[in-house]
Amino acid sequence: MPDVTSYPDGAPCWADLNAPDLESARRFYGAALGWEFQDKGPEYGHYTMCLWKGKPVAALMPPPPSAEGLTPAWNVYLRTSDVDATIAAVEAGGGKIAMGPHDVPAAGRLAFAFDPQGASFGLWQPEGHEGAALYGEPGAMCWNEIYTTAGGAADAFYAGLFDYKQIQIGDGTNFDYTTWTPPGAGREACGRLRATDPAHELAAGGGQPFWSVYFAVAKVDETAEQIAALGGSVLHGPFDSPYGRLCVVRDPSGAHFSVMTLARR
Repeated sequence: MPDVTSYPDGAPCWADLNAPDLESARRFYGAALGWEFQDKGPEYGHYTMCLWKGKPVAALMPPPPSAEGLTPAWNVYLRTSDVDATIAAVEAGGGKIAMGPHDVPAAGRLAFAFDPQGASFGLWQPEGHEGAALYGEPGAMCWNEIYTTAGGAADAFYAGLFDYKQIQIGDGTNFDYTTWTPPGAGREACGRLRATDPAHELAAGGGQPFWSVYFAVAKVDETAEQIAALGGSVLHGPFDSPYGRLCVVRDPSGAHFSVMTLARR
């Protein structure tokens, strides 16, 4: 996919990692995904952009002084053109606002929320920073999905925020997976998987539903081996899917993500 200049409302547009050890995270992701880094400085709490081909594709975020014990995890942000209106929809649908809204100077407007089942997600209204500048190529984000035990409830809640077109691609029982397409978008933006074995599939979220991030890589088997050699863990795979070959992994701090070599279309 070419460079991304904007995202439709409801599309995952950005991801950042709660990184308790910023230098360790830089070493790991630099080696595993080939990223370079740009520290935004103390005025932004050393928020660190992850760069691929010189363009921002994700970020590392050291925990603020009041939250040093925050669990390492990748955070997924859904794009909205009106974060205040989306916050109202979150609360009307039974979700909760954890933080915000607040302005990030010259970048955008931010909020953080929990859905009714407890999955956390960000909301991002761009005002200078649109999100990941690349998507769907090695080194960049290529997919996002929510793992939950309440598939129908999750579908209904998030459709109430962004009016997604939701299509069941499994049998709805043994494999219950819906893809979500924002209004006016030319492709699916994300998906929802109902966990049939919560003890296994939700382990990465500490037993709670969670949003997962996928990063594209050129050769997923080689990346999986490298992740293990760098102190990370391979949780599942690599294995083939209709969309490409993928592997579920964990970084040395315990943060869960997936890597994927996309199938040619």
